[in-house]
Amino acid sequence: MQPNDHPSQTNPSPLLINILDERTKGKRRDETPIPGLVLHRWGHPTEPSSYLFTPHLCLIAQGVKRIILGDEAYVYDDRTYVVSSVELPIISQIIEATPAKPYLGLTLELDLQEISRIMLNGSSTTPAASPTDRGIGVSRLTPPLLSAVERLLSLLNTPEDIPIFHPLIRQEIYHRLLMGAQGGRLRQIVRAESRSSRIAKAIDHMKKHFDRPLSVQTLSGMAGMSPSSFHQHFRALTAITPLQFQKRIQLTEARRLMLLEQMDAGTAAFHVGYESPTQFTREYKRMFGNPPKTDIKKLQEEQLLQA
Repeated sequence: MQPNDHPSQTNPSPLLINILDERTKGKRRDETPIPGLVLHRWGHPTEPSSYLFTPHLCLIAQGVKRIILGDEAYVYDDRTYVVSSVELPIISQIIEATPAKPYLGLTLELDLQEISRIMLNGSSTTPAASPTDRGIGVSRLTPPLLSAVERLLSLLNTPEDIPIFHPLIRQEIYHRLLMGAQGGRLRQIVRAESRSSRIAKAIDHMKKHFDRPLSVQTLSGMAGMSPSSFHQHFRALTAITPLQFQKRIQLTEARRLMLLEQMDAGTAAFHVGYESPTQFTREYKRMFGNPPKTDIKKLQEEQLLQA
């Protein structure tokens, strides 16, 4: 599916709806005992929220969600799934949800090393082409993938089975993804010498050293590309420039420091590499919609409501 497509509605999975509804009653997030699996619930549409999105599989049992990457929007519902193959600074928003029919969704963290091992062991011998170089995509949900996800969630009803069956079902899910419409995207990121893999390594370096001045020359050298080629392929994967990416990492980390470590805005700004508090406040408001103090207060109030 291409950006801005709005997927048509279909009959949802009763099993997914029942499990998600039961486990998320009275809360917005359930960190399940299955590693990497988180369940989500919202009883109303949400404001756009910015954060760094790590490699994940995302499914919706009920409701509709929009993800924005750069200037592109991806809308998905219970007929589709999202795969993110690299860490990306996105904006997400629940656009259809009511108290009577809440948004119910799940995210499953992707282990790229395990996906690489499955690929090397012979999975996905018939590659599926990826329509774009983007690190994120939306595709139609297939019955085999849905069946595997349903069986994974069913383990929540028998926790004693999780250690035995979770690794097997997770491998099946990875195999289904590699064989599906998003398989090309995943293969590109786990193939050692691919452009996407080399860009991903540069992104990892940026994450670890986000508080230092950005050097495209250094990053392009790490990726084995010329600066102009690196800039082109970086934008193809992430939809933004390296400088924009670094800014979003810095602002996201500053937000975390203020919310979880009670840093004031000035200290957080300096900690993530900003020299001008005025510039920090201006760019923070542009990304999160409010100045730091107002934004953190709003987040703290939301946390109290969920407690």
